[in-house]
Amino acid sequence: MPRRRVSLADLHRTALGQGQALLGTVPAPAPRALGGFDTHGISQHTHPTVADISECLFFSPGDGRIWLQDQRMILLHSEALGSLRRELIDSIGLDKARGLLTRAGYVSGARDARLVRQQWPDAEPTAAAMAGTRLHALEGVVQVEVVHARYNAELGDYDGEFIWHNSSEDDEHIAAYGVGSSPACWMQVGYATGYVSTLFGRMIVFREVECRSSGAAHCRVIGKSAERWDDPEQDLFYLNAQDFVGTPPSALADKLLGKTGRTTYLGMPPGKAPVGAAPHNAAEPTTHATMVGASSAFNAACHMLQRVAPTAATVLFTGESGVGKEMFASMLHRISPRSSQPFVAINCAAIPETLVESELFGVERGAYTGAGTSRPGRFERAHGGTLFLDEIGTLSLVAQGKLLRALQEGEVERVGGTRTVRVDVRLVAATNVDLRQAVREGSFREDLFYRLNVFPIHLPPLRERRDDIPLLMSHFLAHYQRKHQRQVPGFSQAAVKAMFHYPFPGNIRELQNLIERAVILATDGEPIEPHHLFAGGEQSGGGVMSLHLQGNSGGTLHVQGVAGVGAAVQAPPAAVAASVRSSTGLTPAASPVVAPLHQAEEQMLRQALQSAGGNVALAGRLLGISRATMAYRVRKFGIGVER
Repeated sequence: MPRRRVSLADLHRTALGQGQALLGTVPAPAPRALGGFDTHGISQHTHPTVADISECLFFSPGDGRIWLQDQRMILLHSEALGSLRRELIDSIGLDKARGLLTRAGYVSGARDARLVRQQWPDAEPTAAAMAGTRLHALEGVVQVEVVHARYNAELGDYDGEFIWHNSSEDDEHIAAYGVGSSPACWMQVGYATGYVSTLFGRMIVFREVECRSSGAAHCRVIGKSAERWDDPEQDLFYLNAQDFVGTPPSALADKLLGKTGRTTYLGMPPGKAPVGAAPHNAAEPTTHATMVGASSAFNAACHMLQRVAPTAATVLFTGESGVGKEMFASMLHRISPRSSQPFVAINCAAIPETLVESELFGVERGAYTGAGTSRPGRFERAHGGTLFLDEIGTLSLVAQGKLLRALQEGEVERVGGTRTVRVDVRLVAATNVDLRQAVREGSFREDLFYRLNVFPIHLPPLRERRDDIPLLMSHFLAHYQRKHQRQVPGFSQAAVKAMFHYPFPGNIRELQNLIERAVILATDGEPIEPHHLFAGGEQSGGGVMSLHLQGNSGGTLHVQGVAGVGAAVQAPPAAVAASVRSSTGLTPAASPVVAPLHQAEEQMLRQALQSAGGNVALAGRLLGISRATMAYRVRKFGIGVER
């Protein structure tokens, strides 16, 4: 028998004897797409309200779980978190503890922003922005008082000021260390940065300028677009899991270069040199490229990279095409003791079978027709440094055998040569195929696999690190603005929403290409729109249904795909769709993509509720919308639900 989830809203209504409050007929404001806003005069009753948000919180005591919509939550004693915080500070130092907690807060804020986008796609811009303050309060972290917050969608400019009351972080920090000289609400600052940056698809930096932990009466926080801060590098530094990770926007590099007179990685504290910095080498096209990310999956990969870098161990990067394996390999070399030596990369898939041996090991003059001069192979050229073999799974079995011998013996023999050459290289390999499965199928040598699989690092696809999407968007936007000499202020909210719904089968490489295309297509001074991004025939994996009211004449159910034009949306089940067609007299041939729906929508809602036995959440799933959106539609039409 399935266990029933109980939400806080259900408990509240039961206690007050208002079990039908969800189905009230209070008219809701007309939904709008996210855009610019100003919080002046905002009402606490604007949706999503605290009550709306609380309906996403479910308790399932039978199986020991708590859910905030589809995200598992826990109730944790504040003192326990304070104890963890104290041990972190005492064991790894204040700066590292602050960075760890700031990044944890960032991930939490990014997840909550995704929840708001998913649950209330039609929320007013101001309410969607302020929902983060309400979520933070609901989660028991802090009470937020909004002084002001403004966002100019056309310029991509954000400015906000907030006062925090009853900060849980302050309570525990003061209990452990007393009043000090610096702010201590690190997770809360990270949360604000993650929430607003994810919501608007650009880097918004929050800074605590007053804090109870430093003697102030309350905590005061200011948030601004990163470009508007004169000195954002210290704030951005705490978002980086490792010193070699950069934080966008890349436009800040120009500021840093002007201040310090040298190139530095974004996020480095002023005056601190990058780890393993090396002179520019023409053979290293990615030497000054920036690694960007703050998600837990990205940080885990960075920690693994930092762990293995000081050693000489062979590293095998795995992951789908476009996740950044060559970027990680290059960074591994740059932070290793071999950073001053050559980094030689070769794509094994691009080498013809007949040239593999000469490319890897070199060739002597006269070895074959056309060999007019002797030349060293990649192993010799990488002597003392790092050799990166990309797409190693494409090598033939013959080539694999020759590579294995070179690795085992530490020496190579040129084609047509008579002497062996000792080489000292660190081998780094990458593949987008499952080598274990290839071994089982007989297409990859088992002994070579074990020789390569000394220290594997898996790089997750972009769909598993969506918290990094706003950071990557800001990074590539700034990069291609400089490269193509364009003045594009940022992304419209429709474009941000589209990017978060897109599955990115090509991962970061595809995101990079989409943004470069959009920067070229967009008009200077105007934000990037979905049709700028998805002009190459990309298809959505799903869509968003939103109601657009047209005066007093009813409305239309507009299907918004990722590309914003003709993208497919997940349709309701056939039984529900057929019932709606029969009851409304609509046929497939007569049903337009954008159609009037005043009566059709209500009938669809009623039929879905009937099919689901009055279960609002199940009815929402039948229609391909969230429970909160379904509840909003039910309230709008005053539909009763039998429980």
